[in-house]
This record gives sequence, structure tokens and C-alpha cells, in this order.
Amino acid sequence: MRYISFSCVCCVTIIALFIFLVPVNTALVFYKENTDKIEAFLPLEKGDKFELVFTHSIHLTDVIEKYEITNELSIKQNEIVYEHFGIGMPSNASAGEEFTMEEGKYHIKNLNNIFPSINIRNGKTVSKNRLIWGEEGEHLVWFNQYFEQGAWLKIKVEKLTLCKYLRGVMIDGEGK
Repeated sequence: MRYISFSCVCCVTIIALFIFLVPVNTALVFYKENTDKIEAFLPLEKGDKFELVFTHSIHLTDVIEKYEITNELSIKQNEIVYEHFGIGMPSNASAGEEFTMEEGKYHIKNLNNIFPSINIRNGKTVSKNRLIWGEEGEHLVWFNQYFEQGAWLKIKVEKLTLCKYLRGVMIDGEGK
């Protein structure tokens, strides 16, 4: 009887350790400021692409930053799309990059910027930040659906434990 009880306790302990300590689900995680408090997460895998779209505070036009998740779970910036030069906007491409104009918008392509994390602020005055993902960019959510206006967020790609996954706020795109 003691053997069965000991076996049950061992099994429960192993399951609990798995739930709380073993990372199993890859996600784009949005942390509150510089803390370990998860505000929300989006389940994504290596190779998945996503876009961050914000409205430029001076020009009031959209700026689209295109990213993908690397095999090392970093964030790789591939492209920037914008309509006006000015504060915070590049005026040309660097070596190995391609600068084009398509349908009235400037594109800087072939970027190879690798980030372990990205700091972003949800707009306070002009709050039109969006997150787009999916095969053809079919999912879109407004930051205001998940984050307070003016909130500062750190975005990282991480493997979440099942416990964090179940406790967190999963971003759910209804489509464009």
C-alpha cells in the first residue's frame, strides 16, 4: 500500500513540475514594461511572420514593420513600409537592403535586424497600434483591445510553461 501511495505522490509531483517548469508552447509574449508580468501572448512558431503597425505621431500615417521568428527564438525585422520621410523614418537603405517605392509607399526590404526583444509603447494620443499575423496577414487586433493607451511593453519570443499559457491572456484574432 505504501508503494502505491509513494507512486501516486511521485506521479503527481512529476505532472506538477511539468506544468509549472517545463516550457512547451512558443509564443510572442507581451510583458508589462521591464517586468516579468505577462500582459498577453500570441501563440506563434519558428518561421511565423507578424507585423507591427503604428500611426506615425507627426505624419499620422501608418508605418508597418514586418518581422519573423527565427530558429533561435529571436525576432528578425525583414521590412519597413511608410509614406513620409521625417523624424524616426529612414531615408535610404543600408548595404544589402533594397529601397523601393510601391503604390505610393516607401519600402525598405531585405532587412536583417535581429532583436532578442522589442520595446514598444501603445499610443496615448494617437492610439492606433495593430498586430497582424497569419499566412496572408488574415488576423488583426488593435493594441487597445489588450493594452492600456500609453502602456509600455517589451515583446519577446519565448517558450511558455503550460501554467503560464493557461493563466495568460491569449491574443485572439478575429480576422481583418
